[in-house]
Amino acid sequence: MLPELKIAQLRHFVWVAELKGFHAAAEKAHRTQPAISLSIKDLENKLGESLFEKRNAKAANAELTPFGKHFMPQAKELIAHHDRIAQDMTLMANHKTGHLRLASVPSIASRMLPEILSKFIENAPDLHISFYDDNAGAVLNMVENQQVDFGIASLWHAHEHSDKTFTPIWEDQIGVVCRVDHPLARRKTLHWETLREHRLISNGTSRLLQDTEAEPLLGDSQFYISNMISLVAMLEAGMGITTLPWFAFPEESTKLKFIPLTSPSVIRQIGIVQMSNKSLTPAADSLVKFILEHAQQSEQAD
Repeated sequence: MLPELKIAQLRHFVWVAELKGFHAAAEKAHRTQPAISLSIKDLENKLGESLFEKRNAKAANAELTPFGKHFMPQAKELIAHHDRIAQDMTLMANHKTGHLRLASVPSIASRMLPEILSKFIENAPDLHISFYDDNAGAVLNMVENQQVDFGIASLWHAHEHSDKTFTPIWEDQIGVVCRVDHPLARRKTLHWETLREHRLISNGTSRLLQDTEAEPLLGDSQFYISNMISLVAMLEAGMGITTLPWFAFPEESTKLKFIPLTSPSVIRQIGIVQMSNKSLTPAADSLVKFILEHAQQSEQAD
């Protein structure tokens, strides 16, 4: 049966050898000299050989036996290996290292996450992050297939996703987006029936109108465009109008305008989506807590 070697005993052995004495090793270990002697004796019993030559009253230094000299580099290697693993696990537990994977809807990816992630990684330079942005349905699929640790999206029809937990964080209102020279651009608010008079382009967020009085608009859409860049280009070209949540509205565009849809008033909730039966990695758990704290601080500042 192989001996069970304790790291503490190996450290005591190395310190006695390097510091040339049990008294110096005891001071370094913050232990008594008899305690260090017992530790070394127990290690020798496990190994079945003496590590130090027998001392007499006149011997000032602790001298290694031939076996002790052979064991010295092995002990140092075991200690170094132990310390590397302990450090790696500590860093991972404190989200300082490892690999974190997350997915988000584009609106939050562009509006919120740049600031959040830049602050989060300030103290974790060795943490690797894989980030994906896609529509809510794709984000939910990545969470379900465990391609990511967690997602940031809306959770439609919560009863259909009982295997997931949803923690709401942000909310925004659905509005109509059109060119600044469009007839609707002069309105301050809009009723859904007014939109039926214009060419409507639906997109990935249009399903937010389901189960509302504005649901007939989904059948009125002449075009469906899933990609936000293409959608913005079509809107700026005057091809039609669309509905979007406020966070998804391209604020940098000088050609488009956002008008709140007030009848009905549709509010989108966005938050953390994760599997109910899966624990998050330490890094992912730390990021979720960091996002929640950041959102709370931003809300208090407003």
